[in-house]
Order: sequence, then C-alpha cells, then structure tokens
Amino acid sequence: MPPTLALLVWFVLLVALLWFDPAKAPGTSPALWIPIAWLFIQASRLPSQWTGFDSASGAQALEEGNPLDRSIFFLLMVLALAVLVKRGFNWGGFVSRNLWLTAFILFALISFVWSDFPLIALKRWFRDLGNYFVILVVLTDPHPVEAVRALFRRLGYLLIPLSIILDKYFPVLSRKYDAWTGMGMFVGATTGKNLLGLLALLCGLFFFWDLAARWAERKDRRAKRIIQVDFAFLLMCLSLLITANSATCKVCMALGCATIIAARSQMFRRHPTMLKILIPSVFFLYLLVSFGLGAAGNLAAAIGKDPTLTDRTKIWSFVLGMHTNPVIGTGYESFWMGSRLEYFWHNAGLGPINEAHNGFLEMYLNLGVVGIFLICGFLLASYLKIGREFSQGAPVASFYLALWLIMLFYCVTEAGFRSGLMWLVFLIVALSAPITSKIPVNSPAATLVDDWSPKRRIRIRQTATKVAVHER
Repeated sequence: MPPTLALLVWFVLLVALLWFDPAKAPGTSPALWIPIAWLFIQASRLPSQWTGFDSASGAQALEEGNPLDRSIFFLLMVLALAVLVKRGFNWGGFVSRNLWLTAFILFALISFVWSDFPLIALKRWFRDLGNYFVILVVLTDPHPVEAVRALFRRLGYLLIPLSIILDKYFPVLSRKYDAWTGMGMFVGATTGKNLLGLLALLCGLFFFWDLAARWAERKDRRAKRIIQVDFAFLLMCLSLLITANSATCKVCMALGCATIIAARSQMFRRHPTMLKILIPSVFFLYLLVSFGLGAAGNLAAAIGKDPTLTDRTKIWSFVLGMHTNPVIGTGYESFWMGSRLEYFWHNAGLGPINEAHNGFLEMYLNLGVVGIFLICGFLLASYLKIGREFSQGAPVASFYLALWLIMLFYCVTEAGFRSGLMWLVFLIVALSAPITSKIPVNSPAATLVDDWSPKRRIRIRQTATKVAVHER
C-alpha cells in the first residue's frame, strides 16, 4: 500500500472510530479535548517538531525552547483555566487537599532565586503549571470516571495506530539513530524508543484494565463490542512495546497487569489492607535487593538488560560527582543547562544526554533533599488516597494502584517526575480535586473528585435524599 494511501486510511478509520466508538460516553464534557491535546503533545512530539519549525539544536534549544511550542502550550493553559473558572473550581479546597503538592510547587517556584538561569527556570515553572490545569479539567468533569476512560482511550486511538503506520510506511520520520552507538530504532509518533515504550505501556495497561473491568458484562451487546476494541488495541500496544524494546516498560507492564488482576481477585477484595501493604512492600524489597545488596546488575541481566542498566549507573556516578547543593539543588529544571550540560557532554563520554535517568536523582539535582522530601510526601499522600478509594470499591482504584506502583519502578531508571507523559498520568492518580460549585452533590463526580470525611459524606447523602424526596 502506498504510504499516502495508508495515512489516509488511518485517518478515515480514526474518524469513524471516534464517531462510532461503542465506548463513547455522551455525558463527558467537550472540554476533555483540551487535556487530550496536551497529552498528545507530551506523548508524541512538540508542535514545532511535527511542523518542521524546530530550527534550533543542541544546548541552545534546550534552554530557549521554541515560540510555536510556547504559544500552543499557553493557549491550552488559558483554555483549561477558563474551563475551571466556569465550573467554579474551589482553589482553596484544592490546596487544602493537596498540601504536599502545593508545597512542592511553591518550593519549585522559589528555587528560581538560586538558579543560574532564573528566567528560564521561571518560564519552565509557568509552563509546567499547565499540567495541573489540564488534569483538573479531567477530574472535575461531571462524569470523572468516564472522563478518565475517554482520555486514555482517545489518546490510544490517536497515537497507537499512527505509530504503527509511521514505523511501517514512513521510516524517515519514525526511524532514529542513537547519537552515541549509531544503533537504529523505530520510535513511531514519538521522539525516542523509551517514550514509545512508555506510550505503549500506559495505553496497553488502560486497555487491559478496561477489558478486565468489562469482562463480567461480556454477554451484553455493547460491552462485547467494547471488549473487542480493547483487545485489538491491547495487541497493538504489546506490538509497539516489543518494537520499542524498553526493558523498563516491559517490566512495568507485567507489574501493572499483575496488580490489576490481584486487585480484582476475591481474596484482596475481601482483605484490601493486604494488597495495600503488599504493593509498596514489593518496591522496597526491590530497592533492598538491587541497591542494598548490590544485585541491580544481576537483576538487569536476568531480564536481558545491560548490567550497567544501559550506562545509567555511569550517569548516576558522574552527576553525583559534580557536587551540586545537596539541600536545595541547582533550581527548578536548571541542572541540565549551561556549563554543567557542556561539561557532562564533553567529559562523561556518554553522549548528549539531558536527564539523569532516575526520577529521584533528577529531583535531587534540581531541588536537593528538600525536593525529594516533598515529592516523597506527595507519593505517600497519593497512595493513602488511592488506598481509601480501593477500600471503598471505587471503579478506577485497581487501575490507579497499578499506575502508582509503575511510577515508582519507572523512576528508578527514568526521570519520571519531570514534566512529561508519566508525570501527567500520575497526576490523574494522585490529585485530590474538590467538588466544583457547578456540580450537584449527588452527581457521579461527587464520588471521585472529593476526599470527604465520613461525616461530610453522611451530610451529602442526607442532602441528596431530601432533594430526591422533594422532587418526587
């Protein structure tokens, strides 16, 4: 099939799928396309890269960015903020329910004072502020569970088949070469094999969870069609996961699927506390064996990975030897700039790398021990929130548990706390959004976006009952 025809067929099928999607939720807001557009960019390529307007290169590009990208990000931020204002979003309630995240955001803002590049750090902070706006558009939707489903589903519809088409028919666009080894790799609609692996991981995990959640209703006509779509996209995601050959994402996919299966089992449904203890215990056991007992190389070799974790251990050793401020770091997103970046590129012998390939180390380099303390507090608070949702039987809790565990393992070998696809998805899991003034207390949103105390839940149920009696 000619490449142009293949791209046309993909576009026609995409429009048909979005239009006739059996899983389409009519109650979700059209504003959901704002976070979908934001995630599409984070999961694939910047607008300047899609349009060929990406003229700068090297260290200068990392520092200055691109005016087209800035304009589009700013537009999406304004639209997301307008939606939240229209919904009467309770900003005070958001701060009180997310104290750890609020403290982290404020500390990151203050850090521009000691950054070597204060203006760039400040611009990056404002850009990343949009992450929270767009995710809150999802969580404050009148039907938040369906909004989360629609977000992942449409992202998969847009990028998974497109990546396959680009790999097969447009190798000039989808084939990249490692700047250090010269090894060729297919990257689909993304900019690198690790990002392609992450896209396949997150979308594949969603389709696996959605398939498992709907399996009990498989005899229903509509549910059967949705399951068929889920299964087809799950196979495509697995295919891309193999193409990307990212060992981290393969391991995370296995862990995520195992977590979903365990969370849906009768044993852990009857005893949810057991699973809530088991999940972080698995991660801490891994840290103990890998780094406490020095078996990281053996574990990596067991899954077919280089004992140095593809030179990651060399990166970690070199950047730690650069002696940044251990308490407050170099400033928000400021480590990989200027003389430090040039020094690493010229002396480490590891190629033009601009991340530490470890989320916790990346946080230490930029915001020091204070940053690690705040992000760990946010991780703990988010897990307690998800645990409560799981104990209460929330429909997305098993998916959230899997994503939380994946975030921890992913950050061992990738900079997961930086602005990007993994961080955005984690915010969906971790944020506790207060109910907006435009959403009725007895709507579906009231069961997901708020972290109410038991007394307040009783008052809300009583109010909803009175309203229903009055209407009758």
